Amino acid sequence: MSAILRPPEAAPAPATPPASKAPPRPTGRRLGTIATTALSALGVLWAAATVTFLAQVLMPGDRATLLLNLSTGQTVERTPEELAPINERFGFDEPLPAQYLEYLRGLAGGDLGTSYQQLKPVTEVISDQLAPTLLLTCGALLVAWLLALGLILLTARRGRARSALGSGFEALAASLPHYWLGVILLVVFAVELRWFPVVGGSGPAALALPVLTLAVPLAGFLGQVTRDEFERTLDQPFVVSARARGVGDLAVRVRHVLRHSVLPALTLSGWALGALFSGAVLVERVFSRPGLGQVLLNAVNARDVPVVAGVVMVVALVYVVANLLVDLAYTLIDPRIGER
Repeated sequence: MSAILRPPEAAPAPATPPASKAPPRPTGRRLGTIATTALSALGVLWAAATVTFLAQVLMPGDRATLLLNLSTGQTVERTPEELAPINERFGFDEPLPAQYLEYLRGLAGGDLGTSYQQLKPVTEVISDQLAPTLLLTCGALLVAWLLALGLILLTARRGRARSALGSGFEALAASLPHYWLGVILLVVFAVELRWFPVVGGSGPAALALPVLTLAVPLAGFLGQVTRDEFERTLDQPFVVSARARGVGDLAVRVRHVLRHSVLPALTLSGWALGALFSGAVLVERVFSRPGLGQVLLNAVNARDVPVVAGVVMVVALVYVVANLLVDLAYTLIDPRIGER
C-alpha cells in the first residue's frame, strides 16, 4: 500500500534533441579539385617541355655546327677543335638523360636556354616581344565575347528572321580565315578609307584591325556554342517565373539566362586563348606588328630551335593559366560546380 500511496516519481525531462549539425563545408572537395587541376597543369607543362627537348636533340644536323654557323652567318663544315668549346659550354657532349634533367632544371628556374642566332637568353628574346602579343590576344578575346553576347542578346528568340540572321552571321564569321580577313580589313579600312594606319603604329587605332581580325572568327564560334544553350534556357521554369514576377525581357536575358548559358563557351575560352596565339603569328605578319609571331617566324626560318621551343613553352604556359582561370570562373558563375 505504501508503494501505492507514494507519490509518483517525476517523469524524467525529455532529452533535448541534439542541435542539427550544419552540413559540412565541401572544403576538402575543393582542395582535392584544386590539387587535381594543379597536377594536370604540371602534366601539360612537363609534356610540352619533353616534346620541345626531343625536338631539339632529334633535329637533323649537329647542334654545335648549327649554332656556330648561325652566329657567324656562314654555312661551312666545322672542325672538332672549333666544336669542342661549344659542346662543352652547352653540354651537347653530355649523355641524353643528363641533358634532359639539366633542361628540366633550367625550366624550373625560368631558364629557356640560349638563342643560337642572337646568342642571348631566350627569356630575354621572348620577354621583349611578349607584351604586344598578349595585348593583341587578350583584346581579341574580350572583343570576341562582346560581339558574341551582343549578337545573341539582340537576335536570339526575337523573331524567325532576326534569329536566322544572327545565326547565319555566326556561321559566316566562324568560317573566315584569319589571313584572308586581315587582308580584306587592311585593304578596305586602311588603304581605301584610311581610317586606320596601314602598317605599324602603337596606338589604339593601330590595334583595332588586328584585334578584329582575330576576334570576328572567334566570336562566331562562341556565339554558335552559346546560342543553343541560351535558347534552351529561355524555356526553363525559373525564366518563366521571373517573367511572371514582372522582370523585363532584357533583365531576364542578362541576369538569369545569360549566366546559365555561357558555361559551354567559357570552356572554349581557355582553348581559344592558345589558338589566338597561333593566329597572332599570321596577323602580326599581315599588319607588320611586333610580337611573338615575328619572333617565331624568324626563329623557324633561321632554325633557332631554342627560341622555337621557348615560344612553345610560353604558349603552353598561357594555355594552362587560361584553363585555370576558366575553372575559377566556373565556380564564380555557378558555385554548385565547386561543391560537387
